[in-house]
Amino acid sequence: MAAKSTTGSAQDHGDGTIIEIDVAREMEGSFLEYAYSVIYARALPDARDGLKPVQRRIVFQMMAMGLRPDRPYVKSARVVGDVMGRLHPHGDSAIYDALVRLAQPFSLRLPLVDGHGNFGSLDDGPAASRYTEARMAAAAMAMVADLDEDVVDFVPNYDNKLTQPSVLPSAIPNLLVNGASGIAVGMATNMAPHNLTEVIAAARFLLDNPDADLEALMRFVPGPDLPTGGKIVGLEGIRDAYRTGRGSFRTRATTSIENVTARRKGIIVTELPYLVGPEKVIDKIKEGVQNKKLQGISAVTDLTDRNHGLRLVIEVKTGFNPEAVLEHLFRYTPMEDSFAINNVCLVEGQPRTLGLKELLRVWIDHRVTVVRRRSEFRLTKKRERLHLVEGLLLAILDIDEVIQVIRASDDSEKAKARLQTVFDLSALQADYILELRLRRLTKFSRIELESERDSLRDEIAELEKILGSQARLREVVGDEMDAAAAQYGTPRRTILLDAAGGATPGGNAGSAGKRGAAPLEVPDSPCQVVLSATGFVARTADAEPVSRAGGRLHHDGLRATLSTTARSDIGVVTSAGRVVRLSALELPVLPPTLDAPSIAGGIPLSSLVDLIGDEAPVTLISLADEGAVLALGTRQGVVKRVAPGPAPSRDDWEVISLRDGDRVIGAVETSEAAELVFVSSDSSLLHFPAAAVNPQGRAAAGMAGIRLAAGEHAVFFGAVGRDAAIDGAVVVTVAGAREGLPGIDGGSVKVTPFEAYPGKGRATGGVRSQRFLRGEDSLTAAWVGPAAPRASRADGAPVDLPAPDPRRDGSGQATKYPVATIGE
Repeated sequence: MAAKSTTGSAQDHGDGTIIEIDVAREMEGSFLEYAYSVIYARALPDARDGLKPVQRRIVFQMMAMGLRPDRPYVKSARVVGDVMGRLHPHGDSAIYDALVRLAQPFSLRLPLVDGHGNFGSLDDGPAASRYTEARMAAAAMAMVADLDEDVVDFVPNYDNKLTQPSVLPSAIPNLLVNGASGIAVGMATNMAPHNLTEVIAAARFLLDNPDADLEALMRFVPGPDLPTGGKIVGLEGIRDAYRTGRGSFRTRATTSIENVTARRKGIIVTELPYLVGPEKVIDKIKEGVQNKKLQGISAVTDLTDRNHGLRLVIEVKTGFNPEAVLEHLFRYTPMEDSFAINNVCLVEGQPRTLGLKELLRVWIDHRVTVVRRRSEFRLTKKRERLHLVEGLLLAILDIDEVIQVIRASDDSEKAKARLQTVFDLSALQADYILELRLRRLTKFSRIELESERDSLRDEIAELEKILGSQARLREVVGDEMDAAAAQYGTPRRTILLDAAGGATPGGNAGSAGKRGAAPLEVPDSPCQVVLSATGFVARTADAEPVSRAGGRLHHDGLRATLSTTARSDIGVVTSAGRVVRLSALELPVLPPTLDAPSIAGGIPLSSLVDLIGDEAPVTLISLADEGAVLALGTRQGVVKRVAPGPAPSRDDWEVISLRDGDRVIGAVETSEAAELVFVSSDSSLLHFPAAAVNPQGRAAAGMAGIRLAAGEHAVFFGAVGRDAAIDGAVVVTVAGAREGLPGIDGGSVKVTPFEAYPGKGRATGGVRSQRFLRGEDSLTAAWVGPAAPRASRADGAPVDLPAPDPRRDGSGQATKYPVATIGE
């Protein structure tokens, strides 16, 4: 026997023959086979349906078992057993782990399995498969829709006894919507979930505009939409990932500052970054407190339950700034985490790294193929059925002769042959007639067959039109995309913030402080807080007054401005007659220039304070000035000046006791030297000295401000200085029909100098401010304040106001668009 090579090995084939082989070459070949198996058959998802093989087999087998959403649950162990025995010859634990992930709402944006029982949490694993139950979720039905109509290729299972789909039809873009993660040999995938409605909107746009660029698509898909909500801070990494398939972004918990006790504030965490559990956060907080990285934290309590969802209460010690503590929590705990995007998936069996446009393109092409194959299948079936129906109609028209031919035949084969000859039928038609039941020979049966024939012809014509026109085929695909978005789409959960903390146009508005190494003592620098006429709120980075001429406002008017400091609390006076405390630090910083029809970078005030029912913000007040006197006016004509004093330590409190059905329509901090102004719905304007209203305690109900006629109400309350004429104050009134549909008719608008209206005593009726035109019987809006006011529609778009009219009792000028808000 020859001597063995140092780099070789010997194999005994069992018959005594020993063959020398190269160990390096054998190891290389075996490793490549293993690597290919892991990449193609285990770890990476297919770009078309977004599923790994085990996930695809689970969904397919559950469909084969009839576990639809309207059927009862079955034991998860039964599903695992059937998948393992029929399609996936691997361990049951691996199959069950995949099934569990398909059912976890915190892992997938759109779960494909409806689980019943303990399917785990971000901190704990699931119960054993014998204890849990499962069935298909509604979205899974979209993944397997039309699977029995030859829309995809079927391949043999592991033992060649059964077949399984090579890919699912996937009526939803599952890969982008639910994301994916997996580790293969030499490569890995990590894809973030997205919002179904946004992804389908982008796919529909790309379907209609194949040459669309990335920027156009990102108008529809501005960023990921994570199942657990939270905030995404910084969008540059997302743009890189959408362009190249690789990138990263930071996710941040959703928090708020609340009073947890009468004298102590706390940080309330209601949403955590993707795949971060509360126990992990608590452990990191405790570790940070022990090693002195985190200061100012006295306790952490997990109040999470099934009814209210996640709620972590982080109690802040007295004397520490909660906002600064929160910044340290973002830095040293998983409350701010990083997500690395690596869009690796299989395209035609090959691993590729795809950007947003390529991912959408692969799914669109897949859907076009599915719809085309489905149409071809249905066309074949419809033609076969039409062929049979036409033959049956021929037989029914001359049924006596058909019966005679059959009775005169010796056997069924001869009867079949004679039917084909006598009536010029095909073999299929003859067989169908021979199987005809006597109950089909009624008059109604013939009518039904004729109706079915006509319907089949129409359906065949439509299918031929789809298959004969690429434009019509893509139109059907687009319509099905829209239907899927309408059926399975949900609102966005994750807020998108740029690097400075402002909400992006594509994401929901939200508050976030500016990211940085914030000290525990946040500088209490002066600033301006502004409330726009459309309900947006923000603050400036300095004490510079907000000015439209300075470029800070565009279109939207100002309802209130307040000079304060960054660390101060301010009060929001609401229409329900209460003041809600709000920290200025929670507000986004107003940029120096604006291009949107609102406060760009601002957020709706309703996202910061809890408003009850139809309660709306009226104005902003300072809580630090104990000598300020707040004047309030209500819809029923009541006026009140609130006696000065320190603000309560509560988060909200009443400043007026309202009667049933009444609400505050205006509030302003003023002195006795000001003039209080009411405007009523019947066009009466009344102004009187503020000194005529004695200050009262917060529990008081106020006193009569303006005398209203029966059925009328006040539409505006405010204040102007005694030198209003010198200051150029104006009165803006908007007239319309009392019974008209809101937002339809613009009505008429009038702008008049305030000095044209004489003053009268409190509790009188005032003077008329605008003469109604034909069809007008009420004022729908009014405003009194400095010259050059701004009006806007309900969507924030501007409405041009007419030039000032010196006539106090004149009529207004018709306006094309209805005025919803008026402000400075």
